[in-house]
Amino acid sequence: MENHLDKDYEKRLSKMSPFEIKNELIRLAQNDSRKSSATFLNAGRGNPNWISYDAREAFFLLGSFAMEECKRVYQDTPGIAGCPSEDGIADRFEEFIANQPESEASKLLAASYKYSTEHLKADRNELVLEWVDGIIGDHYPTPPRILKYTEKISQAYLAQEMGERAKGEGREYDIFATEGGTAAMCYIFDSLQANHLVEKGDKIALMAPLFTPYLEIPKLDRFGFDVVTISANPVDAEGYHDWQYTDEELDKLRDPSIKLVCLINPSNPPSYRLSDDNLKRLVDIVKKDNPNLIVVTDDVYATFATNFKSLMYELPYNTICVYSFSKYFGATGWRLAVVATAKDNVMDKLIAQLPETKRKQLARRYGSLTLDADKLKFIDRMVADSRDVALNHTAGLSTPQQIMMSLFALKCLIDTDDVYKRKMQAMIHDRLKALWDNTGFTVMPDPLRVGYYSEIDMLVWAKKIYGDKFAEWLRKTHNPLDVTLRLAAEKGIVVLNGSGFAGPNWSIRTSEANLNRDDYATIGRQVRAILEEYYKEYSESK
Repeated sequence: MENHLDKDYEKRLSKMSPFEIKNELIRLAQNDSRKSSATFLNAGRGNPNWISYDAREAFFLLGSFAMEECKRVYQDTPGIAGCPSEDGIADRFEEFIANQPESEASKLLAASYKYSTEHLKADRNELVLEWVDGIIGDHYPTPPRILKYTEKISQAYLAQEMGERAKGEGREYDIFATEGGTAAMCYIFDSLQANHLVEKGDKIALMAPLFTPYLEIPKLDRFGFDVVTISANPVDAEGYHDWQYTDEELDKLRDPSIKLVCLINPSNPPSYRLSDDNLKRLVDIVKKDNPNLIVVTDDVYATFATNFKSLMYELPYNTICVYSFSKYFGATGWRLAVVATAKDNVMDKLIAQLPETKRKQLARRYGSLTLDADKLKFIDRMVADSRDVALNHTAGLSTPQQIMMSLFALKCLIDTDDVYKRKMQAMIHDRLKALWDNTGFTVMPDPLRVGYYSEIDMLVWAKKIYGDKFAEWLRKTHNPLDVTLRLAAEKGIVVLNGSGFAGPNWSIRTSEANLNRDDYATIGRQVRAILEEYYKEYSESK
């Protein structure tokens, strides 16, 4: 077995994705915890250790009503039921809810029905049939992009959570329900290329630090993009990271040859939302210098931020938004996400302006779907591309998943006092405080900090605590991956290397989502212990 502190081994390992390195770190950490009294703590992935249970209970209660509706059709055939009927279904649903014992599930389901019919103006029978037929899953998703009322509910939810609650705007976005944010990413890149919006070898920009797949996908042979990095890594005059983008970095986007920019807001890592100044400058850059720039914003952590504003609403014409329900509701296994585009958008404009030869090629590609392919929206092309066009008629997220998505969204639309949001934010910040308090490092107050992850730059703290000479010695004598390997092998703790996210080389990334508060206190102490052990080694070398 290779020595985990062997420098050649560390160098080779550092070329891998941090999510693949994680498997080696887990092996080392679990081995350590078996040999000693150490506790294995995995703060590597962002999978939450909580669930939103009331929406799930409402889902199961709705399922019981749905089964009653199906059994009404074939009453004398054991083991077989029929497809639900719309006729009178809303009256039966109201009676069903009225006869339920009072519970969180029944109250949420009743409130969801009331909100949808009164605020979203849903037809009573159509809505309940969509819920019942959807939760049973006895038909293909129709329309394939998203179910009718699931879209209306998602539009209202995004408007609320992405910064437009006061105005109530943005509800006319086109929504595509996808199998998690990962599928959304794949579909977006595929369709941008298939529709000649970003060709192989074209220049794109990535706003770093960034979730690793956004870094890795553009390198694949089929894409081969020329990548410009917009970095938030530099430290300020006091030697701290504020994880925002300088004007000089953002101004790289003024280059009109850059066709696409991808960002995560709030960031992953280091979990900060974009400042208002950054947002304003991005809008200014696009409107003045790069009006055809396509912006992909991944806003999965938006609901953990306060006063959040998405580029989805700040720059609607240019923006494709990805939002996943996975983290906020503890639902990574459900694979629930949406892609949203404004009804009037730059993608459709650019497709219409393509040379005739390319438009004819696209007309052939999508000709089996419509007689006028030129008018096919980009988001509908994405749906078709997700199933290689030929299987467009069977595209779409499974209907039970869409009903679960609707109930998660409705839970928050009804929660006008933001009770759930405040609980989630408080839990994350409590864990964040436990981590940083026990490192002994200073975490500066910052309203832009979300705290779902932490990116701890060990070189910054090496300088702050022990001075520049020690930091320079550490940089020269050790591989940055050495920190994560030592934490795993010697402390039983798994964190990811920040360099794998295009973060500072000596940074480590912890998730504040998947362990309990006391565990983060332990991680904080051990991170500090690693730095002290390096300093001891440095002192002895002198």
